[in-house]
Amino acid sequence: MGRQIKKILIANRGVPAVRIMHTCRDMGIKTTAIYSTPDRLSHHVFVADEAVHIGDAPPNESYLNMEKIIGTALKCGCQAIHPGWGFLAENANFAQMVQDAGLIWIGPPPDVIKLLGDKIRAKKIAIRANVPTIPGIHNVKNADEIRSWMKQENIAYPLMIKAASGGGGKGMVKVESDAELEHAIERARSEAQKAFGDSELLVEKYIERGRHIEVQIIADQEGNIVHLYERECTLQRRNQKIIEEAPSPSVNQDLRHEICYTATRLMREIGYSSVGTVEFIFDSNTNKFYFLEVNTRLQVEHGVTELITGLDIVGIMIDVAEGNPLPVRQYEIHPNRWALEVRLNAEDPINFSPSFGTITRLQVPQGPAIRVAQGVYEGADIPPYYDSLLMLIMTSGPDRDSAIRAMDRTLSRNLRVEGVKTLAPLLLAIIRHNAFKQGMFSTRFIENHMEELISMFKERDSEDEVLKIAKYVAKISALGPQSWM
Repeated sequence: MGRQIKKILIANRGVPAVRIMHTCRDMGIKTTAIYSTPDRLSHHVFVADEAVHIGDAPPNESYLNMEKIIGTALKCGCQAIHPGWGFLAENANFAQMVQDAGLIWIGPPPDVIKLLGDKIRAKKIAIRANVPTIPGIHNVKNADEIRSWMKQENIAYPLMIKAASGGGGKGMVKVESDAELEHAIERARSEAQKAFGDSELLVEKYIERGRHIEVQIIADQEGNIVHLYERECTLQRRNQKIIEEAPSPSVNQDLRHEICYTATRLMREIGYSSVGTVEFIFDSNTNKFYFLEVNTRLQVEHGVTELITGLDIVGIMIDVAEGNPLPVRQYEIHPNRWALEVRLNAEDPINFSPSFGTITRLQVPQGPAIRVAQGVYEGADIPPYYDSLLMLIMTSGPDRDSAIRAMDRTLSRNLRVEGVKTLAPLLLAIIRHNAFKQGMFSTRFIENHMEELISMFKERDSEDEVLKIAKYVAKISALGPQSWM
């Protein structure tokens, strides 16, 4: 048993901040929120026990201001900092600074974050742990190096160029032909430098009809490691996930056991502690899976794993940070549900451009089998400076069909957002698509079916409702009282 945590500063905003605050409230732990100037009336500010202004709108002046965040935690009497996801969640320097300040870092050790934040080093560790990896070349300087490697290893297009650091789909460029290669390298290098301050690249063979499968791991500081089974995160737009589910419809029981055991073995080789996720790409053509990366943080989609296992992953993170052993052993974990999650982003569902403004109306889904992680409220402003996630909507059921039916009800009947555009029409079209219902999809599903999905959109907005009322009033005015009135 280490130090007891009585108060946590949450170095985040919106959905992740509110999600962590709920568990802290359950555990009797006080929370301190930080907020930027445009976030002064944000949802997470009202949910926290106290809130401190951290800086102006630009992230570097607020949510990425490491010194100011740590100073605020000390001033407010916090014992720990939880980074949520995004912003500083996988910043090894910040984690080290938190510990050097005498605070508890709620996450894996800084040296582990640094090690796994480099995709090239992480891949070398995976190879050492006998984990299958995608054929690739790292520290790429120019197109000729790639062409030479392709010829030597008999690799054909398409390829995927990736930033060696970071994640979230940034610095990733798919290359379909040799004519695109030079431009793709420059684009990936530019994006990597802007997003992560590191222009180093790696190139890998692109897996056609790939499925994105990840395994949730929890580990304590005493060397105990268990997995909470897998999630399917294949449905993506611009290399960013928008629909996740657990378990995966792509794998059978034997493959499930193999991929989960492989992830556990890798994390044990690393000496991991806290919560983390091992991501794989599954080649449905060959029925083989390959290591992608390790996310050294709480995942956006952790809620679906919580729904099928009954565990509070955020609570376990806090327990582990206090030095407590894991509350469960592997043989005690028995998933018995199916869960879906959709990410409701403030974006145009046709071209994915961000949608900013004021939420003039908000009807949050309610009813059986629904869980919502909410980051906004009716009347809230959506600023243009940060992630566009409004809420995570999850449904569950005894099987996949039940979870899908509950999600259909949720998106089509129980959800209403006005004032900004959201991905809701696209999400509903996807879960109603026969290929999705049958579990027949890949990471290119949205790209390949976009026109068909758009044709399934059903437009409905407040102007339509006002027009209906106006027509009704006009009819009564013109015809006079009706017999049924």
